[in-house]
Amino acid sequence: MSFFQKLKAGAEDEWLAYTEHPFTEALGEGTLPEAAFKDYLVQDYLFLIEFARAYALAAYKAPTLDDMRDAKAAMSAILDVEMDLHVSICANWGLSADDLEASDAAPETLAYTRYVLETGMRGDLLALKVALAPCVIGYAEIASRLATYPGALSERNPYANWISEYAGDAYQEVAAQAEASLDKLAERYLTPARERELHDIFKEATRLEADFWEMGWRVGAGETR
Repeated sequence: MSFFQKLKAGAEDEWLAYTEHPFTEALGEGTLPEAAFKDYLVQDYLFLIEFARAYALAAYKAPTLDDMRDAKAAMSAILDVEMDLHVSICANWGLSADDLEASDAAPETLAYTRYVLETGMRGDLLALKVALAPCVIGYAEIASRLATYPGALSERNPYANWISEYAGDAYQEVAAQAEASLDKLAERYLTPARERELHDIFKEATRLEADFWEMGWRVGAGETR
């Protein structure tokens, strides 16, 4: 069992609340209200900016050159690839780059990204990677499951592109590499005394991921922030 799998097994309730949130189920079924998805797209754009900063912090915290290169590659993937892709997806939903730049981060976005950054600031690279894991690896798991739903990848589902992007080989490899990176770091730095701390970090980050879905879900139900 990988270190990530152990973390997940120790946070079963939180993980299910996150990966099987009604927001994700509605993505697979194609029933998610458009307002919910558009709100998610805006907040996810702001989220990605902070995640790039988290990988910059990972480079600072990296104890080896290989770890620094991994962090640099991850930050570049966000800034040079994923952000452009995200802007392109947003354009298909009537959201311009100016719209994204002018938007304010929701409390849930701030809570999650600040937690990740603060965890990295006060801890080591392993703690930071544990805080990042629910997002990086969780999206791969969610999309893989949704891709099996009848019609999830058909033209009838307006969210098929989102599912196919994260269920595709390229992103699945990103998630696999993140899991392998956690294993390597755990081999170096995990001690029995740290297990509780790292499990608590993983649980909290997973809970904040579920809150991120809930934020969009409430907008879809007509609530305002």
